[in-house]
Amino acid sequence: MNRGKSIAIVLFQLGGPDSLEAIEPFLLRLFRDPDIIDFPLAKIAREPLARLIAATRSKKVRKHYAEIGGKSPILEFTQRQAQALEAELSQFLNAKVFIAMRYWHPLTEEAVRAVEAFAPNELVLLPLYPQYSGTTTGSSLNEWSRQIASSQLKEIPARVIREFYSDKGYLEALGANIGRSLAKFPTGEEVHVVFSAHSVPVSVIERGDPYQTQIEGTVELVLERARLRFPHTICYQSKVGASKWLQPSLHETIHTLGSRHTRNVLVVPIAFVSDHVETLSEINIEARQEAAQHSIRQFEMMPGLNDSPKFIQALAGLVLAQASADLQNVNGQTALTTTGEI
Repeated sequence: MNRGKSIAIVLFQLGGPDSLEAIEPFLLRLFRDPDIIDFPLAKIAREPLARLIAATRSKKVRKHYAEIGGKSPILEFTQRQAQALEAELSQFLNAKVFIAMRYWHPLTEEAVRAVEAFAPNELVLLPLYPQYSGTTTGSSLNEWSRQIASSQLKEIPARVIREFYSDKGYLEALGANIGRSLAKFPTGEEVHVVFSAHSVPVSVIERGDPYQTQIEGTVELVLERARLRFPHTICYQSKVGASKWLQPSLHETIHTLGSRHTRNVLVVPIAFVSDHVETLSEINIEARQEAAQHSIRQFEMMPGLNDSPKFIQALAGLVLAQASADLQNVNGQTALTTTGEI
């Protein structure tokens, strides 16, 4: 491996509002995204629809952000991941890690300018979504392609880590985190493990998006590797709007488990690598309260992988596997758009 070459690693993440006042503009960016809102005549209707949804939604979620400190912690966790990953890679590479948030600062265009200033010889693009979906990874990579269209970065050799749900290091980090969470329950008692993922519209899956299949694959692989013999359920959370989304919901699952007199429940956020409002509020506050209402005796949430050493080592392994290969000089617009679409 050539330590003389400089490599820029770009971590892609959703982003989150850094204040209560930032909630509505954050949501407006999200619902303006053509990879999120897409339907016939969407170019005409997307902007007014996005403004309506953002205004309505911001009032509903303001309380959730207030409960966790008035802002999203996702940037802080991603910064820790970037710093730890850069330190891990420094043993092997001349590497610098950058952050590109999709809907709030530092935005993708800000990351592009920072990477341009670094002037790397090679690029590794690493979306922090274990399972691929066009609504997350695809959206981030499509935005990167748009932003580098007039940049010298489109001429730099690049590799994309499209998904890592089946990566050995990632599964080991996840299994270890599950194990620590299970240790909170009384020894010898059965625990029902609830794997919760962000939901997506069923129409997205019907168009061929592999997200649901990869969620199910992640659960199967981690159960196998961790040798977990507890009963488990896969469910989905954070539905928005009236259209049909993946089911069952987290709320329905908690209700069902309560009706079955389940005593112990561990919720594992299976599609998130960093804690944010959907784990800290929706699961750890709302679902916890619902569990108590349904007489579930002990409710625990597995914390996000965040900057845990095993997860950082897994990310480093993913990057090193790409950096050690012969990087192909590809046209950013063509290659990344193709990679990001399903």
